[in-house]
Amino acid sequence: MLNFSFHNPTRIHFGSNQITQITNEIPADAKVLLVYGTGSIKNNGVYQQVTDALKNHQWFEFSGVEPNPSYETLTKALPIIASENIDYLLAVGGGSVVDGVKFIAAAAQFDGDEPWDILAKGAPVTKALPIGAVLTLPATGSENNGNSVVTRGRDKLAFASPLVKPQFAVLDPAVTLTLSDRQISNGVVDAFVHVMEQYLTYDVNGKVQDRFAEGLLQTLIEEGPKALLPTTKDDLEIRANIMWSATMALNGLIGAGVPQDWSTHMIGHELTGGYGIDHARTLSIILPAVMKVKRNDKHGKLLQYATRVWNITDGSDDEKISQAIALTEDFFKEMQVPTRLSDVQLGETEVKDILAKLDEHGMRALGEHGDIDLTVSEQILNSALV
Repeated sequence: MLNFSFHNPTRIHFGSNQITQITNEIPADAKVLLVYGTGSIKNNGVYQQVTDALKNHQWFEFSGVEPNPSYETLTKALPIIASENIDYLLAVGGGSVVDGVKFIAAAAQFDGDEPWDILAKGAPVTKALPIGAVLTLPATGSENNGNSVVTRGRDKLAFASPLVKPQFAVLDPAVTLTLSDRQISNGVVDAFVHVMEQYLTYDVNGKVQDRFAEGLLQTLIEEGPKALLPTTKDDLEIRANIMWSATMALNGLIGAGVPQDWSTHMIGHELTGGYGIDHARTLSIILPAVMKVKRNDKHGKLLQYATRVWNITDGSDDEKISQAIALTEDFFKEMQVPTRLSDVQLGETEVKDILAKLDEHGMRALGEHGDIDLTVSEQILNSALV
């Protein structure tokens, strides 16, 4: 196992009617900016629950944060923060809203020339406004980590800082019952790939992390499809297990002390930035291709994945690995997401464009060994074509 330091300060309030915890979590004298998306929380009762919990606080609101939050939208919150002396941010929504609020929190306290430098130039985040989160869509784990991804034009860039980890997060599975099938499938797949990118590397004898990751993968495989079936989609226990799996997938625990490979995400970001494809759907296209192209380098963990997650016991090692990759693709299809570039009408011309953007963004040494250069990325993209 590799050396690591682990600290996660986010307090989780999980279960029914936990939105009331906001009242005690946010200081009574705080001036709060409530940030949310396009308004769906006003149709499912969440907005009312949140505002009821804030009734004794002084609060303002900012809406319109879109999926893959844009720099242009997020920076519109900054004048409100300045003019109203806002000193606490409350994100209510899915991962995009939480990611967006993290950037707002850092940008509001940024002393440099332009807040975009945090993303484009890696300008350090030295201070940030405190954040709370009410999660409405389980997927990214953003409510429990310090990561954020923001889009500007065709550039989809990330930053990370412990200063933007939410101080608390409310996770009520009941609020996910109004999500569309597309939102549910995207969330399950996003969480699944988060686990895979911290698991499918090489063995360092991290037995706790491996077993934890395998349990999360099996839970998502078992429960994900049930959330799409008419007979079980309203089962709160199913939603609860999906929600908690998504949080645990990226709160830093299973990735502590083990190598990680975020190449699927980095390549996928270019598909979203360039062509507007849902984030999770880029992952379901790219991950199987990474597994195929890198199967020799990842042989040991692929075999472990095949036997422990999919319970494949028959055949040679190579046959087990091939079957595990096929079953992964079948799972994605069952979750109603694409597994080929051709499924989203992208072809060889777009592959060249994606490679150019990877080069522009410095993504020339991806993977747990840093050996996924542009040539290997091209092999991955070509493998994902049809």
